[in-house]
Amino acid sequence: MDHELKRVFASLPQMERGVAKVIGGDPKGNNFLYTNGKCVIIRDINNPAIADVYTQHAHPVNVAKYAPSGYYIASGDMSGKIRIWDTTQKEHLLKYEYQPLSGPIKDIAWTEDNKRIAVVGQGRGKFTAVFLWDSGSSVGEISGHTKRVNSVDIKQTRPYRLASGSDDGTAAFFEGPPFRWKLQTKENKGFVNCVRFSPDGSRYAAAGSDGKIAIFDGKDSETMIASLGGDQAHKGGIYAVSWSPDSTQLISASGDKTVKLWDVASNTAVTTFNMGSEVNDQQLGCLWQNEHLLSVSLSGYINYLDKNNPDRPLRILKGHSNSVTLKYSFLTPTPRYWDAESGESDGFCGKGHSNQVSKMAVNQSGQLVSCSMDDTVRQTGLDKKDYGASDVVKMDVQPQWVSVGPDGYVVVVCINQLVLLKDGKRVFTLGDLDYDPTAVAVHPANGDVAVGGSDRKVHLYSIQGNTLKDEGKTLETEGAVTDTVYSHDGAFLAASDDKKAIVVFTVAEGYAVKGEFYAHHAKVMCLAWSPDNEHFASGGMDHLVYVWTINDPDKRNKISDAHRLHHISGLAWLDKNTLVTTSHDSCVKQWTIKF
Repeated sequence: MDHELKRVFASLPQMERGVAKVIGGDPKGNNFLYTNGKCVIIRDINNPAIADVYTQHAHPVNVAKYAPSGYYIASGDMSGKIRIWDTTQKEHLLKYEYQPLSGPIKDIAWTEDNKRIAVVGQGRGKFTAVFLWDSGSSVGEISGHTKRVNSVDIKQTRPYRLASGSDDGTAAFFEGPPFRWKLQTKENKGFVNCVRFSPDGSRYAAAGSDGKIAIFDGKDSETMIASLGGDQAHKGGIYAVSWSPDSTQLISASGDKTVKLWDVASNTAVTTFNMGSEVNDQQLGCLWQNEHLLSVSLSGYINYLDKNNPDRPLRILKGHSNSVTLKYSFLTPTPRYWDAESGESDGFCGKGHSNQVSKMAVNQSGQLVSCSMDDTVRQTGLDKKDYGASDVVKMDVQPQWVSVGPDGYVVVVCINQLVLLKDGKRVFTLGDLDYDPTAVAVHPANGDVAVGGSDRKVHLYSIQGNTLKDEGKTLETEGAVTDTVYSHDGAFLAASDDKKAIVVFTVAEGYAVKGEFYAHHAKVMCLAWSPDNEHFASGGMDHLVYVWTINDPDKRNKISDAHRLHHISGLAWLDKNTLVTTSHDSCVKQWTIKF
């Protein structure tokens, strides 16, 4: 057996209210990049379904920027470490690693000759550094700021100039190299969130929390050329600006839920893009890349802006920005669905769960059955993808697992409780169990119910009308059960546990052991049967995915580092040769399995 990564359904940027998100652009115009947790996400700007993920940082990454050559990317994390890595090879080999600051890096800038890098952020009395990319040797000192530095940029024409913006309310200007302080300006009345030079180097913009965008001369900074829109370009704080390729215009992203397109020479807002009215519509980042105008909302949505229709983006990239599990389950209050061919994603409409969704399944009627930490179970039609008030079933205690069966039956595992639902209504509760239930599977045809427990046993029940009957039979496992799954034809039951083992039982033979499967180095987290019922997949805390052959435990397909940073949290088969995996890296991956 063999496998191949077919597609990465990339996560969105991880956003924080009131904090700017830097979006980097490929100088060749092909890609853009952003960060989520410990990942750097690279996406094709024309076809964002094409994505790549860099996962080598040990701490959450704040910013990543392409070198002007396009051959390298520098990324900085919360620990103050910067990694410079190759973009031309699939492995993204590390070129250099440095520790210029002792705290979070907020922004990065390269000189146009690819030789020098400036980083800013927060550290123990040191907020900035400028160094040679291939040795780490200092090439100047960015001094003068007294608080965290949020933004930095370097003029991409000679003579080089450097600008920085800080929480101390000043924008500083430096000549070099080696870079040395020349002057500071205090045109902004609050935090300076973003400074950016125009591509031709003639001007630079400083934007801040006071809603003001000040434009300065890019060569000496002694002259403020303009204040876009007067004293206030936006009614809210401005978090990012990005210049047009011809240096005549720029866009600005604001907490007032708008993006504005400015003509700098005339000091006028040519277009105002109204992005919505909700808190999540605040705009915290932007990028002007060739003909593409992008902005990032607090929700993490990436908007492709349309100059001809400012109230409706050309497209909106949606997806996950938090931890993900599958079958079909997502650790967010709102489930998302993906088109496996186009890579497009969207969410359900209406008022859904108010807390983390723990588990999901799809029943024979095409309904998504979900349980949540808000103590409810919901059944929502996949055709409408719209939550309704009548879809909710309230549980006595927190539900943790759901499994669907034929004829409208659903079994819910709650804390020390099993609950039976029929056609969306609660019909039976079995409480005061003498074990802690951890997982459940309902047979696709005969009404058997297998409940895994922390007592290293699978407990068998049967659905009889509107009741759940204890059959008084248990199946032994090596450890606390982490998942139980019946094959699609009902012939087999697979159970995984926290002792790295998987046991498969033959249903027709009174649940006799069919085989035992060992290979994981840590707890097995999830299982999924392939449509042919001859193979199943397992995912573990060891970041490994195995595809097993039921009749030969030694015949297996190993996917190493399926999700390098986190354990495998979910598995699902689209067809007998296509496996989907999820993890807490917020990404979904699609694999082609060859038998």
